[in-house]
Amino acid sequence: MSVWHLECSACGHTEPGTALATVCPECGQPFLVRYDSAPPSRDAIVPRWDMWRYRAVLPIRDDEEPVTLGEGATPLVDAPHLARELGVARLWVKDEGGNPTASFKARGMSAAVTRAAALGVAGLVVPTAGNAGAALAAYGAAARLPVRVYAPASTPAPILDTIRAFGAELELVEGHIGDAGRLARAFARSSGYFDVSTLREPYRIEGKKTMGIEIAEQLGWRLPTHVVYPTGGGTGLIGMWKVFGEMRDGRWLARDAALPHMIAAQAAGCAPIVRAFAAGASSAEPWEDPGTHASGLRVPAPLGDRLILRALRESAGQAAAASEEEIRRDTARLAHLTGVDAAPEGGCALAVLARLVDHGWVPRDAEVVLFNTGSGASYRV
Repeated sequence: MSVWHLECSACGHTEPGTALATVCPECGQPFLVRYDSAPPSRDAIVPRWDMWRYRAVLPIRDDEEPVTLGEGATPLVDAPHLARELGVARLWVKDEGGNPTASFKARGMSAAVTRAAALGVAGLVVPTAGNAGAALAAYGAAARLPVRVYAPASTPAPILDTIRAFGAELELVEGHIGDAGRLARAFARSSGYFDVSTLREPYRIEGKKTMGIEIAEQLGWRLPTHVVYPTGGGTGLIGMWKVFGEMRDGRWLARDAALPHMIAAQAAGCAPIVRAFAAGASSAEPWEDPGTHASGLRVPAPLGDRLILRALRESAGQAAAASEEEIRRDTARLAHLTGVDAAPEGGCALAVLARLVDHGWVPRDAEVVLFNTGSGASYRV
């Protein structure tokens, strides 16, 4: 049985795992889930084909059932033609577009809604660049909880249609996700709905970390040398770096297993992490006038900036940005050379990888996992 508590990622303040927690009341930084029981062995994996096969290392009690729509177990697509074209030894594309509501956000929302429902919330609210709102709408419907979503009016229309299809209240906002976030937090305070914004609750990270477990299992319990991750709020990057350490501690990996270099890929029109990383800063200043057609990357002030930068530096990783032209070019390139229906965020990851290989930062003998975080169909009108 999983037993856990919450620990502030900055000041170390703790709360019990039974708390309905948002951010740390002492310093306002995100909580992380810390497990109190000894790490289980890989024998604890259960025979089911969603992310809850790893429930032994997730925040769920033995007497609970998850709120699930079959998320996880997404393909890891070997891409030898693209690897040769780029000049790396191996390249795999982790295609998260196969999740419910067509993005990786399903993993985080499954975990977050499971815990929120168990703790008896009245309803759920989230600001979104698109995919998180669609995922919350679906998982709220599955849990029979009301949902309100605040989204920029510029969000791709197919994603907005998905949110409406699941019966959520949708409020369109002039501006970016930061503007939507302010309205969502105000609504949470006035309504009693629980805010499941990125890193304003501790469990979306736990769902996202299953991407890291799946990579290891799909590669025969080893890890690639590099992971390239399109980074907006950065929950997936933070979660994977967290679980790589947890897997090594639990001997799901060899004790001396080398962990991947984590690479954050951002759009040049909204690159607060890239700028902070290059400056050697421990936190990122908000990006002024964010703009990119890769809507999931249009996050000007990620709450997890310190955690993202920490993961990049601890992993001897890197951060780089791609232009709008490069993103469009490599979204098509990724689809044409792999058969993966790439979202613009996946195209951004490919463009950044190509640049880092050309500059010699990613070596020719690298074995790389590149994330396509959603389906290209969500962006086509």
